[in-house]
Amino acid sequence: MYPFLRYATTIAHAAIQAKKGNTLAVNAVSEITLRCHLSDIDNFLEMNNGRVLTLYDLGRTDFAVRSGLGTQLLKQRWGLVVAGSTIQYRKRIRAFDKVTMKTHIVGFDTRWIYVEQSMWVKGKPCSSALLRTGVTEGGKVIETARVMAALGQSDWELPPTGYVAEWIESDKDRPWPPMG
Repeated sequence: MYPFLRYATTIAHAAIQAKKGNTLAVNAVSEITLRCHLSDIDNFLEMNNGRVLTLYDLGRTDFAVRSGLGTQLLKQRWGLVVAGSTIQYRKRIRAFDKVTMKTHIVGFDTRWIYVEQSMWVKGKPCSSALLRTGVTEGGKVIETARVMAALGQSDWELPPTGYVAEWIESDKDRPWPPMG
């Protein structure tokens, strides 16, 4: 089940932080903490890989609210979409572990915003995800230039480089649908 209570709590906490002036620049790193609940673990008593991806939603939510994107989503009647992701797991997250989640933008092109997220326990990285995200209007992805303009960041450029650019290129070779 989707963690609606955690999601609502994340929005409320981020909104309170933003009201207190604890906002984020769009080129900053959002950092939130959470606990691994019993509802997050699998039969191996560690955080389920699917739950990791679901909980990454909370980090992107905090980032959106505190950077001002959340306000623009409401004002413009925009939505958010994840159009692709890749993830690496390196260390297990066990029940009741305190998790620090970091979220930041690592690049954007004319259509997509690339977000990197990671989970840490006791200062050690546990997982890292790279996501292709977009802002939608009427169910269609809009140009990132409109999003950046709405955020007052028209002059900010961050073209994808390194492994992000390589992932974008390699993803073009992936057949769709993968099995026919």
